[in-house]
Amino acid sequence: MDLDDLVEHWTLLKDEQGLVSGKRGATKLGFAVLLKFYTQYGRFPRGRFELPGEAVEFVARQVQVPASELDAYEWTGRTGEYHRAQIRRHLGFRECSVSDADKLTAWLAEYVACKERRPEQVRVELLARCRTEMHRAAFSGAVRPDRGRRAAGGRGDADGADLRTAGG
Repeated sequence: MDLDDLVEHWTLLKDEQGLVSGKRGATKLGFAVLLKFYTQYGRFPRGRFELPGEAVEFVARQVQVPASELDAYEWTGRTGEYHRAQIRRHLGFRECSVSDADKLTAWLAEYVACKERRPEQVRVELLARCRTEMHRAAFSGAVRPDRGRRAAGGRGDADGADLRTAGG
């Protein structure tokens, strides 16, 4: 990752700096990298392993927290959930309703599942659609790409990607 990529995708903007202020240590750094990852990929990282080291270092310098502090960040649990909710709210995303899930399932069946068999690519298509519609990227199982394939006449693999692992 070069400096231009770091500056473009991992620089905290003025309003983002405001969200981060008031947090300290691992919490501050964890929140900041969650925010920047979400703005770039439209989902949250599944864990520390998905975050490029150069990006963590770059964000750590901005928030003035050692990058090693990220090891102490609570990825799951109340803090992580609260941070994800704050980020979604800040970015204008909303929870997916049952009606939204039904529409997304129909969209998957009609436009994606009939052409695409790779679970990861189905996930990419669905996440892009969700970003377009400003839904929360993960639905706690409300919509799954494999259900969309079944709805499309059973085409596709039965081991489809579960969006609960896609972020959120």
